[in-house]
Amino acid sequence: MRIMLADDQDRVRYALRALLAVQTDVEVVAEATSVADMLEKAGDYRPDLILVDWKLPGLAMSAALPALHRLCPGSQIVVLSGTPDARAAATAAGADGFVSKSQPPDRLLDAIHTCQALISLRETAEI
Repeated sequence: MRIMLADDQDRVRYALRALLAVQTDVEVVAEATSVADMLEKAGDYRPDLILVDWKLPGLAMSAALPALHRLCPGSQIVVLSGTPDARAAATAAGADGFVSKSQPPDRLLDAIHTCQALISLRETAEI
């Protein structure tokens, strides 16, 4: 699975890369530090999964997520946030999943595996 990381904090992206580096069938193909950067790179790389910080600088996520879905209709979008209360807003904006940054890394891996399964099912249905 091709993953794009979108978070303005270097240490968060580093931690995500380290977590994903030991996973099989996962490749980080792009990283973004702002909404504009994310939209540009998503269009260029067409990742299967986009892990995006709810507070990414730039356009509000309530507008950015629908734009991201239009740009990459096949991509799954999982929102990461340090504020668990952002779940409802992220879901309303079109997020396919939500993980609080305060949750253990296994929760993020579970969300990634769920996205992998959904992508696999979709690809099987298209055949």
